[in-house]
Formats: sequence, structure tokens, C-alpha cells
Amino acid sequence: MPAVLTLLRIKNLALVQELEWQMGPGFIAVTGETGVGKSIIIGALQLLLGERADKSLIRTGADICTVEAVFTGKELQKSNPQLVESGIEPCENDLILKRTLSSTGTNRQFINGSLTTLSILKNLGDELVDLHGPHDHQSLLSPETQLSLLDSFARVEAQLGEYRQHYRQLQTLLAEQAALNTAETAREQELDLLRHQITEIKSANLVAGEEEEIERRYKLASNSKRLIELATGVANKLSEADGSVLSQLAETQRLLRELEKIDSSIAQLSSAHTASVVELSEIARSLSAYAEKFDLDPQQLAALEQRVSLFETLKRKYGDSIGEVIAFGERAVERMRTIEGRDAELERLAREIDNVRTQMNRAGEALRKLRAKAAPKLSENIRRNLRDLGFRQSEFEAKLNALDEPGPNGFDSVELLFSPNPGEPLKPLRAIASSGEISRLMLAIKSALAAHDAIPLLVFDEIDTNVGGEIAHAVGAKMQMLGRDHQVICITHLPQVAATASSHFVVTKDVARGRTFSNLHEVIGKGRQEEIARMLGGKSEPALKLAASLLGRGD
Repeated sequence: MPAVLTLLRIKNLALVQELEWQMGPGFIAVTGETGVGKSIIIGALQLLLGERADKSLIRTGADICTVEAVFTGKELQKSNPQLVESGIEPCENDLILKRTLSSTGTNRQFINGSLTTLSILKNLGDELVDLHGPHDHQSLLSPETQLSLLDSFARVEAQLGEYRQHYRQLQTLLAEQAALNTAETAREQELDLLRHQITEIKSANLVAGEEEEIERRYKLASNSKRLIELATGVANKLSEADGSVLSQLAETQRLLRELEKIDSSIAQLSSAHTASVVELSEIARSLSAYAEKFDLDPQQLAALEQRVSLFETLKRKYGDSIGEVIAFGERAVERMRTIEGRDAELERLAREIDNVRTQMNRAGEALRKLRAKAAPKLSENIRRNLRDLGFRQSEFEAKLNALDEPGPNGFDSVELLFSPNPGEPLKPLRAIASSGEISRLMLAIKSALAAHDAIPLLVFDEIDTNVGGEIAHAVGAKMQMLGRDHQVICITHLPQVAATASSHFVVTKDVARGRTFSNLHEVIGKGRQEEIARMLGGKSEPALKLAASLLGRGD
């Protein structure tokens, strides 16, 4: 027996305030009157499977809705590499999934207590639960779904993955080839533009990092006259002009020396004064030298101005900095080299395309052989299940057809053909009108795939709609059989189906304090007999006897 869902905990989801559902393996039936909230269980599982959700699901008056599930089984450890790669705690024997919805719009999901993304939760959920509702038979009409059913039965995941890898690689190479095979005029126009761009950038003789230095030099050169005036003015005030600072300080220095001769205690002040005079003299000399270094050569200024203007022109065309302009030029050179080497590149691509196409064809033929071998076996398996479900003389065929051109899933398409009655020709499923027939067909297909399917939990939501009588017994028996190898949860209105379950839960709706509450509880013994009788139409003595008979037949 594979892993099983052992606990489903729901809080503040629609009509459910708080529900904790503990369950075991096998076939589990869920019943209840219409409108009591059985669909909430499906909604909770869908949330855990990564389905999109919105805050309207949150119970009125609550801020947060929480759904949590615990799967148990050593087989879960096979998911550990995937979990570890995603930064999630690995499994030992339990796998815990949790999803929270907030009224503020903040939704979060957890695996084994680790916060994760919705896509990771969905990928893991697809490996744990296979959910089928009353409208899921529409998916059977899709050619992609029909092909995936055959592939699942044939167990060709590895071969299909190899084919898809070669197919995607071939499409990429063909796109590159098409891009190189653009019109010659457009090619020449692009080459002319690239030559102009490369010449313009190369002739500038750009050096990474020079922009800042040139702009600094240009700023100084363009303000040199004013800088000379300021530096010279300060130097003159300090030493050259009449009554300069240094000439006045010479007099104060003389007075301090006389003062020092009388009172030696001011020697320190006199020394400090002397040091200040020396420092100011040095400043005056440095400013004079600073002013003398400026060259008011107008040609040099014009050259710097031209360089700065060139920088701005190039940056407007090719990037926000000189470094980006240089990088643009390098890419243009590489692009021109690629275009000019177009013929050689086309030859290389043609060789690579032939090589990849050969590998793809080899993988596609191997995939086709496996599908051709599996299709008759799948057809026979489904026919056998259809006979169990009341189609005693029906015909079914998974017909393999060759595509005109290879597709993303191989060289083949599959069409499922069905004839429910003898003497009628096989027709595509889309030509079948009866929802009762298509529901049983869905169950027959899932039964055929069950032995090949590693998904532990199968959920059927009223898939037995529009069937009854002896056929309902057959549906129940088929569910019971699926429950031997899988955990099966079936929401049903048929007493014949519910009676075959290994465990039986009832959903009820109660009103308290002006609020509606959905609850779930297990029924056994007399309680189960009474629930089966209710499903039969009442709790009269005949109904109770018939319920007991159904339960005995189910056992």
C-alpha cells in the first residue's frame, strides 16, 4: 500500500469553522444531503494541491483560513531529493502540507514547516493526489489528455523526456537558422549600421575611466583665468602688496622679541608666532606657484571642450557611461563578425540540426514503438473494466495515429474510440452524449491506470452521477477494488457505492447562534445502516433492511 492521507484539518473555510478528519487506507465514502458542504472537502484538497484561491473562501467573520494535511508512508521519502533541492525539510515517515489564506490577501504555503512557493506545492500535490469531479470527463475529450493517458499506462516518462529535450533543442536551432536567413537587404542595412557604430566608437580612442579625468581637467581649464585671479590675489594679500599680512606680522614679531627679552615666560608665544609667519609664507609661495602652472592656451581648452562634447554625444547614442559605450562597441564588433560569418554559421547550424534531428527521430521512434505496444493492452484493460461497469458488449480502442510533422510530444496522436452498444461503430469520445456513459468510462480508464499509477490518493467527486441500479453496485465494486492498491475518497449520493466502502463519513450542516456550520463524522454499525437507509429514501423498516443487505453485499 502506498502512502496515505491520515489527517485533513480545515479551519474557517466557507461553512467549516473547524474540522479535523482522521482517516485510514482503503476506500472511504463521504455522504450527506445536498448543500451540507461536501464540496468543501474537495475545495480544501484543491487548495493543498496548489489551486489558485481568493479571500472569498474565508469564513465570514474570520481573518485567516487554514488547510493542513498529513500524508504518512515510507514511500514519501522518494520526494526528498526534490524537497531538499527546494530548501525544504525532507520526510522520514510524514509529509505535512499547509496553506493559509488571509483576508488581507496574503497567502502562504508550507511543506514540512518550510515556507515554499505555490508552484512547488502544486508540483508535489500532483504526485500525491489525483482528483476527479463530475465535469472532469471534459478533459477526456482533449487529444493531449488522451495521449497522456496512454503514456501513463505505457510508463514512457523517461523516453518522452528524452524526446522533448531533443525537440526543444531542434526548435531553438531552427529559430537561429531562420534568424540568419533574413532578407539580404536587411542584412546589408544592419552591417552598414554596425560599421558606422564601430567606426564612431573606435575613432574616439576611448579608455575606461578617462571620462572623470578629462571632465576634471576641463573644469579647471575653463575656469583658469578666475583661478589665477583668486590665487594671485590671496598671495599678494599675504606677501606682495603694501601693508601685506606678512609685513605687518614682521613688526609684531619684532615687538614680541623685545617683550621676550624682558619676560622670558612668553617665549612659547613668540615661537608660535614665528611658526605662523613661516606657515603663511609657505602658503603665499604655494599659491604663487599654483597660479603660474595654469596655461591659458585656448587651443588646449578647445581640445578638452571637444573631448567632453564627444563623450556626451557617444553616451546619448550608446550608453550612460563611457564604460557602457565601450561595451556597446564590443558587442557591435561581435555581431558584425557573426553576420559576416553567416555562411560559416549556417553550415555549422545545418550540421547541428541534422545531428539533433537524428537523435530526436531515434527517440521518437522508440517512443512510438512503446505506445504501439501499450495501446492494445490499454484498450483491452479498459474494455474489461467497462464490462464490469455494465457495458457487457461495448467496444473501446486507443487508436494511435501518425502526425504529419513531429510535435512536442512525439510523432503520434491518440484518439480514444468507444461504442457502448453492439452493432454501433466506434466513435470518438466527443461524439458520446450521455454523461452517465462518460462517467463510467472515466472510472474504467482510472481503474486501468491504477496499477500503473504511483499516485497514492484518488479522489472522486460525484463521478457516479447519472448511474443507478445494478450499475451503481458495479461502480461501488470498482471503487472497492481501487481501494486495495490506493487510498480512495469518493463523495457519492449512491447508497450502493457508499455501502462498499471500508469506512464511511457523513457531512452534516447545523445552525447555532444564527450561524451555519458544516461538520463531518464517521458512521459505523447502526449509524451507518441508518445513513444508507436515508440515502435510499428514508429510515423505514424496509429501507433499513435494504441498507443492511447492501452493507452485507459490500462486505
